[in-house]
Amino acid sequence: MCGIVGYIGAQQAAPILLDGLSKLEYRGYDSAGICVYSAKGFQIEKTKGRLAALRTATADGASMTGTIGIGHTRWATHGAPSHENSHPHLSANGKICLVHNGIIENYLILKEFLLAQGKTFCSETDTEVAANLLEYYYELEGDLLRAVRRTTEKLCGSYALGILCADRPDSMIAVKKDSPLIFGFGEGENFIASDVPAILRYTRKVVYLNDGDMVEFTANGATFYNALGEQVSKTPEHITWEMSAAEKGGFPHFMLKEIHEQPKALRDTISPRVKNGRVVLDDIKLTPEYLRGIRRIYIVACGSAYYVGCLGKYILEKTCRIPVEPILASEFRYSEPVLGDDSLVIIISQSGETADTLAALREANTLGARTLAIVNVVGSAISKAAHDVIYTWAGPEIAVATTKAYSTQLSVLYLLALYIGDALGTLSAEEYNAMLHALVALPEQLTQVLSEENLAHIEALAQEYKSHHDVFFIGRNLDSATCLEGSLKLKEIAYVHSEAYAAGELKHGPISLIEDDTLVVAVATVPALFEKTMSNVKEVKARGANVLGLTTVDFADEIAKTVDRPLLVPRTHPLLQPSLNVVPLQLLSYYVALARGCDVDKPRNLAKSVTVE
Repeated sequence: MCGIVGYIGAQQAAPILLDGLSKLEYRGYDSAGICVYSAKGFQIEKTKGRLAALRTATADGASMTGTIGIGHTRWATHGAPSHENSHPHLSANGKICLVHNGIIENYLILKEFLLAQGKTFCSETDTEVAANLLEYYYELEGDLLRAVRRTTEKLCGSYALGILCADRPDSMIAVKKDSPLIFGFGEGENFIASDVPAILRYTRKVVYLNDGDMVEFTANGATFYNALGEQVSKTPEHITWEMSAAEKGGFPHFMLKEIHEQPKALRDTISPRVKNGRVVLDDIKLTPEYLRGIRRIYIVACGSAYYVGCLGKYILEKTCRIPVEPILASEFRYSEPVLGDDSLVIIISQSGETADTLAALREANTLGARTLAIVNVVGSAISKAAHDVIYTWAGPEIAVATTKAYSTQLSVLYLLALYIGDALGTLSAEEYNAMLHALVALPEQLTQVLSEENLAHIEALAQEYKSHHDVFFIGRNLDSATCLEGSLKLKEIAYVHSEAYAAGELKHGPISLIEDDTLVVAVATVPALFEKTMSNVKEVKARGANVLGLTTVDFADEIAKTVDRPLLVPRTHPLLQPSLNVVPLQLLSYYVALARGCDVDKPRNLAKSVTVE
């Protein structure tokens, strides 16, 4: 959940570290710090709060001289946000300095051992334990590489470490397990970072490190080692996307920019996989013989990706006639799931590094299921661990609250539904063609949803609703699953208490919460269930609710008879309708958050990549 960056070269390190951290702040922003080594020794500056405070404290890096350094932006786990708990951390004797992304699960046992060895601690963090453990083994071994290897053998959990040692002032060591880490090759300079945007301004040649990999590097070279300690060679990959993809591009917030990027993201994800009127998924190996043997599909994910899975249940069961169970990754791995070679486990993650999801994937692999990952990040841990992977070509997503990643994940499930339904013969030619035609048309329809007229209408609604403290989302079937995501967005960025319920469940308890002027958002776009949802709307209206109704243009006249405010979207194939429905809900949350004065891109207590359980 944290972000780390490291630099060695001929330039001053501090400004480069600060620049890199500014591209990683989506990973955590409780505190930030940098360490630069020079003839003066380690110079460390740390601040609680946003990176801006660190920039001020260092005069944008000008107050710290030196050409080698490491930096960190923190999402707090062990210990509250504070100067003492901020990274980088020094070992007790001051010779080792390191930054860490991840979580060390056995830190208490290790800390007790180190205290018995006379080591002292200044923070509450698990990271300082790693620094002191490395110091202990370095004193024991006299060899830093061996000390790093022995240290990581003792660490249980996840970590990406950037390590400096005062005895080796011209080199840096990095090592990783279950937390992302890339190495960047420069000209007379080299880099490490948690994600590509941090170093894209300086190099496009990167290596995605594997679990257990370690690299020791200087300004002019790097030596890589695998999990067995064997020296290995690494071939860099070339990053093709532009830095502008990770910048605001004139929009006031990344979230609004990424909402507007959804038509392009869908087009980039769908178009290469539709050839001559057929869905072609060349990268996966789900043969018709294998697919005919599947008895159950699990969709495993967290947060918004899980809500994509809830939609996937309706979509895949309708098209493929195979039972589908969406399940939270944090529950899946501890539920002793019944899996075998007749189970397909679909793993969904934007970052490809979500800790619970990665653990669930490994559990599924161990139990003999076939695993298929849907991720946005090439070379991520989940993409490497799954048997098959389908990438969502959403481009970098910086805002903490997902929008375009959610939409592209959903589009991949449509592609998969068509692919499997065609292979199994569970879709007629007419059904297949109708769904595929609608899928190809989705990007243009999304552009209509994002018209200036619609944005102005939704912004006006947000002003009207900004003072509501409790909001309830109701819908049926696919609409019910869409409500889950709409409710989450409002919680995430506007800090409004909101709940989503299947509309038919209102009378079984939730309706007791409805009182005068309670805001209810009713999503009613499933044609066969429109009237039933309107009956539920009338039930909450009778209790004083203020109802915003989202439906397709076909039902504009009908919904106006029942709700207080209508919100209309174009009509598409019924199974694809959620892709159009979710965008107005994203925009509503965005504008409500703005109206309430919230930090849209960096909501409190949240981070983009969840690498802790």
